[in-house]
Amino acid sequence: MEKKQLKECPIGIQDFEKIIKNDFLYVDKTRQVYEMTHKGSPYVFLSRPRRFGKSLLASTLHYYFDGRRDLFKGLAIEQLEKDWVKYPVLHFDMSLGKHMDKDRLQRFLGNRLEEHEKIYGITNPAVDNNDRLTRLILTAYEQTGKQVVVLIDEYDAPLLDIVHEEENLPVLRNVMRNFYSPLKGCDKYLRFVFLTGITKFSQLSIFSELNNIKNVSMEPEFADICGISKEELSGQLSDYIDAMAEANGYTHDEMLE
Repeated sequence: MEKKQLKECPIGIQDFEKIIKNDFLYVDKTRQVYEMTHKGSPYVFLSRPRRFGKSLLASTLHYYFDGRRDLFKGLAIEQLEKDWVKYPVLHFDMSLGKHMDKDRLQRFLGNRLEEHEKIYGITNPAVDNNDRLTRLILTAYEQTGKQVVVLIDEYDAPLLDIVHEEENLPVLRNVMRNFYSPLKGCDKYLRFVFLTGITKFSQLSIFSELNNIKNVSMEPEFADICGISKEELSGQLSDYIDAMAEANGYTHDEMLE
């Protein structure tokens, strides 16, 4: 009996486009993506542990809102989405903003803003990062005529290593609170705002002004938006279980267990 050709598993790859273009194994989460972006609040927060697929989910959202229908062929969202509108997307990965003092963190945030400012031709940015983010959102809206999508991956990364330090935490928390503050005032220019993190946003008191964030972390309908569920393991990954069982001398059910 000829062995089935299995797709390569994308170990450590967090870019949705790279997974799809290289035909790596992808467990389809796009139905949940569609539901999350079309139902309820346009401000969504998701908390999950490290290495649980948060960054891949943020990347999937990025390409979806960028109108990249070509990447979603054969996936659930291809049938659900009828319009495929291209929105301006501001995607911030905060995972590299760790172990920094106030000045370094300000520069780090400024550099992330500059990456997007170049796209929209902003050559004379404001001094303060919150003003820069406000202008960036308004410029993207004005140039494209579309509301802006803001994706913030690991929003709490700059604070995690000092979360129990009474002296440093308030200082860096104020830096991050100031940076995120335009998300409230720019509401009418925003199509969707998505934040991921390890800690609940209420614990760090960064978004005290932003009272319309919907925390979907414990919502049953989005329980399987990251990671792999039992149904996906026994369904989409059934052939992989067979291969692993054969290699280790087990039956399918023994290997599944």
